[in-house]
Amino acid sequence: MKIYINYQGINKFPAEIERQLKKHLQNAFKLLNIKKKIVSLTFVGNEEILELNQRYLSRPYPTNVLAFPVEEGQNMPFLGDVVIAVEKAEEEACLYGLNFYPYLLSLCFHGLLHLLGHDHEKGVYSPWLMLRNEINLMEKIYPDPEVLKFLRRREYMPAKLAVNVDHVATVREARKTYYPDPVHAAVLAELGGADGIVVHLRLDRRHIKERDVRLIREIIKTKLILEMAIDKDLIKFAKEVKPYQVTLVPERPEEITTEGGIELEDRVEEVKKAVKELNKSGIKVSLFINPDEKALELAKKTGAQIVELHTGMYADAEEEEKRLSELTRLENAARFAKDLGFIVHAGHGLNYENIGPVAAIPEIEEFSIGHSIVSRAIFVGLKEAVKEMKELILRARS
Repeated sequence: MKIYINYQGINKFPAEIERQLKKHLQNAFKLLNIKKKIVSLTFVGNEEILELNQRYLSRPYPTNVLAFPVEEGQNMPFLGDVVIAVEKAEEEACLYGLNFYPYLLSLCFHGLLHLLGHDHEKGVYSPWLMLRNEINLMEKIYPDPEVLKFLRRREYMPAKLAVNVDHVATVREARKTYYPDPVHAAVLAELGGADGIVVHLRLDRRHIKERDVRLIREIIKTKLILEMAIDKDLIKFAKEVKPYQVTLVPERPEEITTEGGIELEDRVEEVKKAVKELNKSGIKVSLFINPDEKALELAKKTGAQIVELHTGMYADAEEEEKRLSELTRLENAARFAKDLGFIVHAGHGLNYENIGPVAAIPEIEEFSIGHSIVSRAIFVGLKEAVKEMKELILRARS
C-alpha cells in the first residue's frame, strides 16, 4: 500500500504530520483488507476545491472532500485521488469544536471509502452504511472522543418528506368550486413517495377546510400533520380529528404565507398549555420556529417534542454570501436543537433549486414542502413532482 501526498494552493504539512497520516491510512487499509494499492492524497485550499466542484459536479460551493476513483473495470493498482480542502476542514473543526488532526483524519477515511465504492449519494441507506465504516475506522485507529461523538451525531437515516397540499385547495377556492380536491392530491403525493401530508387550517379558512382535514385523516396511509395557530376552537378540532402531529405556527390575517417562526418571548406558558392539552390527546406537537438559539431554548420550556426550523431566510436570500450565512445558521440551529433533545424538521420556501444544501444537514429528519411541489405538478403531475423532490432530499444526505 502506497500513499502519495500532494499540495496545491496551501503550505505543506510538517513532516511529522505527513508520517502520522500515512501510518494511520496504512492501518485503515489493513483493517479494510486492501493490499497492493496506491492512493494519491491531495491537500488544497478553498479556491481549488471550489473550482473542482464547479468543473466536475456543477456545485457552486466548496466541499471538504472530493474523491476521484479509477473507473470500474480497470484492473489497476491505483485506486484514485482523494482531495481535501484544508481551509474548509480547519473552518469546520473550529465550528464544531474539534481538534484539527483527528477531524482531518476522519475526512481522509471518508475519501478513502469513496475510492472503495462507498457512495452516500446513492441508495436510501448508503449514507448510514458509509458512516458506520468511518466510525469503525476512527474507533480502531485514532479514537478521539470528540470526533467520534461528532460522527455518531451524524449517524442518521435519510430525511423524510412531508408534502403540504394547501395550494391545491388555494386553486379550488379561487373559483369556490369543488375541484381540485386536496384529498385527491394527498393520495397522489403518497404514491409519489411522501412520508406525510401537511395541511394548514387557517383561522380564516382561506384554503383548507375542516372537511379536507377529516377526509385526508381517514384516507392517507402515512401521517397527517395539521398546522394551526394557538386557538381554542382549533385545538378542540385537533383533539377530535387526532392528527399524528400538530405544528403550532404564528398567523396574521393579512399575511400571504407564514412570515416567520412563532414568537415565544412572554408566551412560554400559553404555548406550554396548548402543548400539554394536545399531548394528552396523543398528538405530537411541533413548533415552527426561527433558527435561533434563544428561541430554541424557550421552545424547550414548552414541552414540545419537535421543532420545525423556518428556512425562509435561506430560501429568500438572493446573494450567495447571504445564502451561505443563512445555511450556516440553519446548521448551527439544527445541531443545537438536536442537543436539546428535539426531533428536528425544517421547511418554508424550499424548492428544487435550493433544497440540496439544507437536505444535507444530518440533524434534520424531515422537510415540509408544498408550494414548489404543487407548482411543479402543473407541468409533470403531482406524483412525479413529489418523487423528484424526494430523490433530491435522499441524494443530498451525507
